[in-house]
Amino acid sequence: MNPYFVGFLVPIVVSLLLQKRRKVGNKRGVPVDVGGEPGYAIRNHRFEHPVETHWEGITTLAELFEKSCNEYLHMPLLGTRKLISKEMESSPDGRSFEKLHLGEYEWKCYAEAFKSVCNFSSGLIRSGHQNNERVAVFAETRAEWQIALQACFRQNITVVTIYASLGEEALCHSLNETEVTTVVCGQKELKKLIDISWQLDTVKRVIYINEEGISAELSLARNSTSWALESFDEIDRLGSEAPVDASMPLPSDVAVIMYTSGSTGLPKGVMMTHRNVLATLSAVMTVVPELGRKDIYMAYLPLAHILELAAEALMAAVGASIGYGSALTLTDTSSKIKKGTLGDASALKPTLMTAVPAILDRVRDGVRKKVDAKGGVVKKLFNIGYNRRLSAINGSWLGAWGVEKLLWDRLIFTNVRAILGGKIRFVLSGGAPLSGDTQRFINICLGAPIGQGYGLTETCAGATFSEYDDTSVGRVGAPLPCSYIKLIDWAEGGYLTTDSPMPRGEIVIGGPNVTKGYFKNEAKTNEVYKEDERGLRWFYSGDIGRFHPDGCLEIIDRKKDIVKLQNGEYVSLGKVEAALAMSPYVENIMVHADPFHSYCVALVVAARNELEKWALQQGVTYTDFTELCQNKEAVQEVLGSLAQAAKQTRLEKFEMPAKVKLISDPWTPESGLVTAALKLKREVLRKKYEDDLAQLYA
Repeated sequence: MNPYFVGFLVPIVVSLLLQKRRKVGNKRGVPVDVGGEPGYAIRNHRFEHPVETHWEGITTLAELFEKSCNEYLHMPLLGTRKLISKEMESSPDGRSFEKLHLGEYEWKCYAEAFKSVCNFSSGLIRSGHQNNERVAVFAETRAEWQIALQACFRQNITVVTIYASLGEEALCHSLNETEVTTVVCGQKELKKLIDISWQLDTVKRVIYINEEGISAELSLARNSTSWALESFDEIDRLGSEAPVDASMPLPSDVAVIMYTSGSTGLPKGVMMTHRNVLATLSAVMTVVPELGRKDIYMAYLPLAHILELAAEALMAAVGASIGYGSALTLTDTSSKIKKGTLGDASALKPTLMTAVPAILDRVRDGVRKKVDAKGGVVKKLFNIGYNRRLSAINGSWLGAWGVEKLLWDRLIFTNVRAILGGKIRFVLSGGAPLSGDTQRFINICLGAPIGQGYGLTETCAGATFSEYDDTSVGRVGAPLPCSYIKLIDWAEGGYLTTDSPMPRGEIVIGGPNVTKGYFKNEAKTNEVYKEDERGLRWFYSGDIGRFHPDGCLEIIDRKKDIVKLQNGEYVSLGKVEAALAMSPYVENIMVHADPFHSYCVALVVAARNELEKWALQQGVTYTDFTELCQNKEAVQEVLGSLAQAAKQTRLEKFEMPAKVKLISDPWTPESGLVTAALKLKREVLRKKYEDDLAQLYA
């Protein structure tokens, strides 16, 4: 046989075999008999019982960190970029923006990090903090955050985690409810604390992280508060000079009281034991292949969020390196990066990162806008390459040929991958459902799998996880080995476990990762946590899901997001928002439905570049962006685009907003309108735009 023909035939045959295997599918989750409320339950296909620890003899997070530091002594662990300068730049409309000139990453190895943890741990006790008192960490994600966390664990001190973007009322509530006596904070956070100092009942000392320009806040704090003020470095020195023996925790001890981001009302403090968090880490170890010392992790999400806290704990456990950055300095074109300075990802070149859907949506939109702006041959090549890779993933042998993949990677996708450093091998998306379009787009452009996970603060981020070789989109994977996932009937919403072709219902999560409950909130704890007759703890999520035949879960709704319209139709607000977000004019959107009306309306944060580009093409004149958002033609253009997105995603007519209000200012965690994970604070938004919503219904 002609060798050239054989060389051509082999990849085709292999591809067809792979395609057949994909169609047959793997059983990733299997039915299991469990206790508690009747329902349809699934477990991980490889583990009959929930796992609690992956590491022999390790039962707490403090033990796990010490083990890693002894094992990976001289490997780099914590990386921070050197700040060269801060500069203010003015925009054409007169506003000023801070820009950072950042240098290379500077590293603490595992041995150095462990020494810092031990010093800070001893320093806390020497400064007067008692073991039975709580420490709050109120700062942006950074190396000092992680050191403070691990230091507290070594003295069995419970850490209260608080989002740096939290508003005054929620901040007061969190600190007072947990009776925090010591707060570790950064410069911006110190200013927030000073502003509410008269409302704080128990805070005795504040440990500040040294930053350029913090002297003004320190002077104000010394003059207006009775706190003992110590720098992070001073606590380290104090502990170094007078070490204190560790007081290691038990698995049942509360490691963290983590305050949720408060999408509705005041935040609730979730009590996580060492056993709870360790169960999630142990489970993830079984589903992401080859985690280890060759990996570099990009840390930029809030450490006050369980997704980031668990991810960093896992990285330290396997000998990986953690490089710190921020969402505002992540890429070369991020808003706080000075022109000509590398973004965090370019400087770090990470292999692993976590992301929330809102950030991945921005990456997708950014790539598309750049491609559209270049147009011509570049746009045609990108579209051809993208469609060929899409065919490969969907099982077409033509696009799966390895040589062709390499060709498109070199021609098109190398530049896209460079945005995040060029070496990403796995991305974990969590915090909210990721749209199938974004998941596929990022997967193709980065050339790396996106593992979509599902979990909640109340389950230490553990519930389900997409396995490495699962190329499907729109699903959140099979149960993690630490969890059973059960669906129970929600008859009111029309979701039943007897539904065909897939069982549907409210998602209930059981396992050692299910937390103790809410701090000082027994009523709410008893409402959503249950213990069955076999002693297994369950959490009732309020999310609605369905199981696919291979045992993977898909999130399809949320009980709180469903509103019944005047004519009896049910509108799932989250589902509609996800569909309409595909419009290029949408930066953010909140759909609102009123039971006393037969239609819904929407608040749309307009994508400035897209709307201004349309205005230029149409010859629409305006003095500023706020005026453009009030322009009737602009509103109609956005409505038309939303209608197109609704049609493409097959929304029902009653689900399409009849009227919209365009918003010119973005919704940010700092404004209190979205959470730190960029989820809508629906009730806060409703109150802020109460008059606008009333006009839309008028």
